[in-house]
Amino acid sequence: MHTAAELALAAEQRARVRIDAQLRESGWDVQDAKQLNLFAGPGVAVREVVMAPGHGRVDYLLYVDREVVGVIEAKPEGTTLSGVEWQSAMYANGLPEAHRKRSIQHDGRLPFVFEASGSESHFTNGMDPDPRARRLFQFPRPETLAALVRDGRAAGDGPATWRGKVRRLPPLTTESLRPAQITAVDGIERSLAEQRFDRSLVQMATGAGKTFTAVTEAYRLLTWGGFRRVLFLVDRNNLGDQTLGEFQNYRTPGDGRRFTELYAVQKLTGAGMLASSNVVISTIQRVHRVLQGREVVDVDDPGVDDFVPDAPVTVAYNPELPPEAFDLVIVDEAHRSIYGVWRSVLEYFDAHVVGLTATPTKQTFGFFQSNLVSEYTYPESVADNVNVDFDIYRIRTRITGEGDRIEAGTFVPKVDRRTREKRIEALDDDLVYTSGQLDRAVTSTSQLRLVLKTFRDRLFTEIFPGRSTVPKTLIFCKDDNHAEEVVTTVRQVFGRGNDFAAKITYNAKDPKGALQAFRTSPTLRIAVTVDMIATGTDVKPLECVFFMRDVRSAQYFEQMKGRGARTIAQADFRAVTPDAVEKTRFVIVDAVGVTEHDFVEPPLNREKGVSLEKLLQRVANLTITEDETATLASRLSALELQLTPAERAELDEVAGGSLRGIVQGLVHAVSVDAQAEALAAAGLDLEAASEPARIAVVDRLIEASVEPLVANPELRSRILELRRSHDQVIDEVSVDELLGAGGVVDTDRARTIVESWRDYLDENRDEIAAIQLVDEARRSGAGHVSFAAIQELAERIKRPPHNWTPEVLWTAYEAVERSRVRGSGNRQLTDLVSLLRFALGADAELVPFADAVHARYAAWLAQQEQEGVVFTDAQRWWLDRMAEVVASSAELTPADLELAPFSERGGQAGAVQALGAGAAAYVRELGEVLAG
Repeated sequence: MHTAAELALAAEQRARVRIDAQLRESGWDVQDAKQLNLFAGPGVAVREVVMAPGHGRVDYLLYVDREVVGVIEAKPEGTTLSGVEWQSAMYANGLPEAHRKRSIQHDGRLPFVFEASGSESHFTNGMDPDPRARRLFQFPRPETLAALVRDGRAAGDGPATWRGKVRRLPPLTTESLRPAQITAVDGIERSLAEQRFDRSLVQMATGAGKTFTAVTEAYRLLTWGGFRRVLFLVDRNNLGDQTLGEFQNYRTPGDGRRFTELYAVQKLTGAGMLASSNVVISTIQRVHRVLQGREVVDVDDPGVDDFVPDAPVTVAYNPELPPEAFDLVIVDEAHRSIYGVWRSVLEYFDAHVVGLTATPTKQTFGFFQSNLVSEYTYPESVADNVNVDFDIYRIRTRITGEGDRIEAGTFVPKVDRRTREKRIEALDDDLVYTSGQLDRAVTSTSQLRLVLKTFRDRLFTEIFPGRSTVPKTLIFCKDDNHAEEVVTTVRQVFGRGNDFAAKITYNAKDPKGALQAFRTSPTLRIAVTVDMIATGTDVKPLECVFFMRDVRSAQYFEQMKGRGARTIAQADFRAVTPDAVEKTRFVIVDAVGVTEHDFVEPPLNREKGVSLEKLLQRVANLTITEDETATLASRLSALELQLTPAERAELDEVAGGSLRGIVQGLVHAVSVDAQAEALAAAGLDLEAASEPARIAVVDRLIEASVEPLVANPELRSRILELRRSHDQVIDEVSVDELLGAGGVVDTDRARTIVESWRDYLDENRDEIAAIQLVDEARRSGAGHVSFAAIQELAERIKRPPHNWTPEVLWTAYEAVERSRVRGSGNRQLTDLVSLLRFALGADAELVPFADAVHARYAAWLAQQEQEGVVFTDAQRWWLDRMAEVVASSAELTPADLELAPFSERGGQAGAVQALGAGAAAYVRELGEVLAG
């Protein structure tokens, strides 16, 4: 029987055998002190070296390029290594005097300290700020420690490692970033600097720009943060191309160069490529194959990229891809099982891991140690006009819900799933199939046709009423055979050809080309897929996400839903969908009940039967409910997408802030997180609080969020005004009656317009600048209306319910007060000045504005002549054109002289040359006199 001491010694010897093997595997030459040969290789690990008196004997002394750099304390397997850090620290501080001349010292000690048991290794880098031990998969290679030494020497008194450099990153350039992206970058960098965790999680809604955020972070860390190489993990190989494109198109702040002009970015094809790469893009499956020493080719391979093992994978050390190969690993919506069966691949690398996801699961939070550095939800992205809201359209059929039964003896077609060969056979027994077997074991042609015919028949009446072009639609199927049946049936139901609907799966011919056509072609309207377009792939014009397969993962559903969430510029949208105006929403068409799962969050637009006008009335009365508040946020967000820049600026001015800010407040009030915080502040728990208590807290949140609307009746009125101006209602119900025809003007109608116009001026006298200015000029005889004020008035009156233009108003006055109207108006905006002056009593006659200006100009010239002023032809050229500017814009400023036609004769300098020192006085005088 062995003694405890003998057993302990044997365990330590076994550990040293394993440590020796690991060191050799990592490129170290392992030697005994008596056979020391520092020229044996770049890294030499010397066993059993006696240290300075009082510091004992170190298990391994590490040399890199013939200089002592570190120590290893070896312990038996199972030893808790943090408990022996004092020993390794003692060795690092106890280098014998004879070795000091050929050693690297940092703060008076060897910088690299390891504790190892053969099954576990800890590493402390003394060059880090606040050095802290971390677990490694295996010892770093000598070349890695040599690079750390070089960095330390180059840094001088500054930070030597990335853990120090990230604390001194320059301020973030924010011009090209959205607020949520700025928050995410700041959160990641704060987490890196604090080093409380070695993992950071960013929750960002699908479509909010996760990849651009990650590229921005990679650029900053490679440029200023001391990082050498980044691994960027994507969900599928085809998304690697999209990510590569993001890096290639990224313009660096300052000089505007492309990312790829500064750093090498490549997709992973083998371990040997790493020496020349700064960013490596891959799926985790491909990284695992490289670690196994297996070949990786850059082609889409579902057998590789879709592979999910039944049990967690194991990894072994690969010197071609060592654990220190990457400083940063970014997981961009990577495979749904990445933090489960693939976890060991991530933990192989000695790198900070950043996760980017729209829907973190409990397992995700667990892997990232609950270190959520920023959070940006889907409703918040809708409020910011980053994404659009969605509606749900449910299609239910009996067979979809229940399955069916086919009697024995019935002749049925059967298709071989591998060869697609079709044969007809009689059933030996009754075939009873459930809804779960539908489209896997059994395909019901009636069910497929009914679902798709319902979609076709309701598309332009209920789903997208008033439209005539099939919106870009993505149909998710159960497998490739199901997709084959669906795409065939789609073409039959719609009576269209191959260019109308296509299958885009890995098994299809040229799936990348088909995907690009789906993005940009006006012809290809429906794409049928399984998983290829499920995550990360942008198809911005997409308006229908059609589920013909169930999804039981909240994370996967959100990613699939997110394919329809992207906003798109109006011009780009109309280029592929000509009868659309702008994309303000998308529709989830649910044929299988996927939206009935508990994990599916409802859209913001929850009360579809309530008009915007009624919602605003309930805001004014403070009777709006939680669901109505969410709906109001959705409606206002959609409205903002439709507004022109001028209209948006107008609303923001009336709001005294921004409409988007109001929408953000509404979304915040209905968010679960905000309600939980408010309940906690009141000493209550979200789940334990009684319903009356919860409602009281939510009501306070809602009241605070709607206050900017409640306290601003003008803003509510202007919102409705602009909403009506963007809505064109097609009346197919009312039957018109002919009341007359010919050249006679309806004087009753004209009188109504004139009276309504006068009432409008009275009601808005204190609100619209043009009315105020004309009224002031009428009373004081001074002042004129600016062109900006005229434009504002014209924009206001052309909206429903008035729909007035200068021509409509002028024609009405001609019918009602013909004797006081001269001319017929020139259909210019400036005629509004004449209409205002006449309606407010400033002028006795209604005269076209340009005619009035020309008359005033003639009178001014006559007065100049009487005073003995004679103008040359060159001077008259300038004065005549100044008069034309006043006639067309109701004002004249020095800045006008820098525009055509004045700019052709030297602008303001040319005016001084022609008119002399009094040129500026002429501009001022003509502007005042001619504008009236």
